[in-house]
Amino acid sequence: MSPSAPLTAPTPPPSPPPPLTGLRVLDLATLFAGPLAATLLGDFGADVVKVEHPTRPDPSRGHGPAKDGVGLWWKLLGRNKRTMTLDLSTPGGRTTLLRLAADTDVIVENFRPGTLEKWGLGWEQLSAANPRLVLARVTGFGQFGPYARRPGFGTLAEAMCGFAAATGEPDGPPTLPPFGLADSIAGLATAYAVMTALAARERTGRGQVVDMAIIEPILTVLGPQPLWYDQLGHVQPRTGNRSANNAPRNTYRTADDRWVAVSTSAQSIAERVLCLVGRPDLAAEPWFGSGTGRAAHADVLDEAVGAWIADRTRTEVIEAFEKAEAAVAPVQDVRDVMTDPQYAALGTITTVPDDPELGDLRMQNVLFRLSETPGAIRWAGRPHGADTDAVLTELGLTGREISSLREAGAL
Repeated sequence: MSPSAPLTAPTPPPSPPPPLTGLRVLDLATLFAGPLAATLLGDFGADVVKVEHPTRPDPSRGHGPAKDGVGLWWKLLGRNKRTMTLDLSTPGGRTTLLRLAADTDVIVENFRPGTLEKWGLGWEQLSAANPRLVLARVTGFGQFGPYARRPGFGTLAEAMCGFAAATGEPDGPPTLPPFGLADSIAGLATAYAVMTALAARERTGRGQVVDMAIIEPILTVLGPQPLWYDQLGHVQPRTGNRSANNAPRNTYRTADDRWVAVSTSAQSIAERVLCLVGRPDLAAEPWFGSGTGRAAHADVLDEAVGAWIADRTRTEVIEAFEKAEAAVAPVQDVRDVMTDPQYAALGTITTVPDDPELGDLRMQNVLFRLSETPGAIRWAGRPHGADTDAVLTELGLTGREISSLREAGAL
């Protein structure tokens, strides 16, 4: 190159396609657990088509606050999905779904057990149309058992599994979470189950049914409670912010009327905290040597830690804990989350630009980072039925056939 030749930046290598590129998913589910599973697949490249009833769209479109009549929850839950309408209970809807299923890898549905069968769209018919299909069935209580046909929601799972009974203050009522905890956990578990079934398909060449009961994944998340009861007859009580397994573990008010959370799950961290707050004498007590021993003396530990924190601002507390390599975090609301430097560094909150209805939107990014084939949010939730004609045209239907289905009420 001559000395006078302009310097140009090297051309970056082409980005590899996301890992689930080529995977086709039909999301027939409503509300949260099933649709979230489909969202997670779409975030990493799957072509997800959201199928909604022509006149009764997914109720999540109307949940929570809206802007200019547009539901914001749907913008999150419906991201990376194309949307179409189809009434599965009609002959035209049944026939169209079977045609779609023939070229689909995964169907996610959450109708009550027996509903798809009533419409002639049970596993027998779907697998006949496509033996490689994975059918994820997400219901409150599973496909069989005495509760199977009951209406089921995440709230019922949170109550039934033991979560509510163990949550709240000791002298207070059982407490439910103020968000869709059980549904979200089931959505994560369903995405994992679908990928497991697809991995099995690579070996067997055949799809299968995923039976996901929302009452089950949250029970797994609760940890060894059934094992404790089986072996010891132990029932975990409500302990508020405290833990039965270690202490100090609580939220503490700072001098500037803010809050921090402290955790001492590791013995070394507990020792550092007590030394930091000027109470090494407590760390020398025989009972301090185990998490359960510390939990039994939570009152005295909370008093020591709480008094020290109450004399300092939140900034001072966090700086001191970091210097001591002890575990602390500010208690934040969503306003803090949106400006938190660690979330900013990770890109946890990202901007989805140029939504046709609302413009730029900020929301949670994809669930994890892959170094070679990352996921991405390509668009936020789209209007009801926006892609119906495009999806059906790709399927090979003519304009006349689409019009006939629409006139018959199937679309």
